[in-house]
Amino acid sequence: MEEPPSILWGLDPIFSAFARLYIQDILQMTESVQIPGIYFYNSHPIYKVDVLGTVVYKRERDNFFCYGVDDGTGVINCLCWKGELLKDKDDGTGTAPAPSDPGVFDPVVELKKLKQAQQKRCRLEIGELLRVRGSVKTFRQQREISASVFYKVDDPLMAVQIQWMMDVPELYRECYDKTFELQSDGHGESAGTPLIKATNLIKDFIKQKSVSRFRPYDVQDLLQPLIFNQLRAASAEPEAAGPSGCQQLRQLLKEVLQILQDEGVVYRRVKAQDEVYHVTEQDKDLLIAVKDIIREDSKREKYSEKGCHVLHILSAVRQRHSLNVSAAALELVLKSLECNSDIVSTSDKHYTAF
Repeated sequence: MEEPPSILWGLDPIFSAFARLYIQDILQMTESVQIPGIYFYNSHPIYKVDVLGTVVYKRERDNFFCYGVDDGTGVINCLCWKGELLKDKDDGTGTAPAPSDPGVFDPVVELKKLKQAQQKRCRLEIGELLRVRGSVKTFRQQREISASVFYKVDDPLMAVQIQWMMDVPELYRECYDKTFELQSDGHGESAGTPLIKATNLIKDFIKQKSVSRFRPYDVQDLLQPLIFNQLRAASAEPEAAGPSGCQQLRQLLKEVLQILQDEGVVYRRVKAQDEVYHVTEQDKDLLIAVKDIIREDSKREKYSEKGCHVLHILSAVRQRHSLNVSAAALELVLKSLECNSDIVSTSDKHYTAF
């Protein structure tokens, strides 16, 4: 995907926030060709992230800790710089002289208590839970996080982790998985080509109306204002000539439907003269078919350990449900099922049923 110009990155609210991405996505983000140190996830410019995971290895040097953090999708190095209190060779564990009067504030005693508390929060052992906020770096071709804030998370009842696992998929659905699109010029209209505007119109219609399937003529009227604006602009130009409004409308609708199919948003279960497009995430038959395939095949010895690979699932869906299900459509279905806790990803591109 082509990068937006760097001068426009600040228009994306995600750019100035700590993005709560899965570690797997942090490792796979592409680095900007315009400015090193900036990365892109689904066209969103990102340079700082927020991660919660388990420490799986640790290394300590004079000036920093290096923790390997695993969130279940991958492992990333987190470089955590020591503060002045942690650099002090006096680790604060010695016995402080007791104040003569318990009611008197003793700064020496309080400083030692502060050192002990900070060390307890920043010196983690393998298996403990760590939260890290920092900028993404690439060092010796390895992706890592240079922490600006890091601390141990006490979570005996797993309440923090459960809340995190509920919040992050929602952020993906509402923010990260939506392509960054430049907003308007002050007249309330979205910037971009008529094709982008038309695609967004159809997507909004599908989402707001919870449409499960439609035919081209069901959505054709939604695009008429765009064609009208184009014709009005063309008529203002001298000697303007081009295809008629009906021809432009049919061509625009054809291109929009092709984009939606490429993205997996819709698919045609049967390619017949009567064009019927099924909305992938609203197609209950497709969701049930994918869930049944994963549940049944996960019981087989071949898939019992790691689960079913996405290519196996795709092949089975095409055999049992429809030959026209694309890999992009299957990915949306798998995400939907996983968000509803019907399935779980055991490793990269492997799924099993609960």
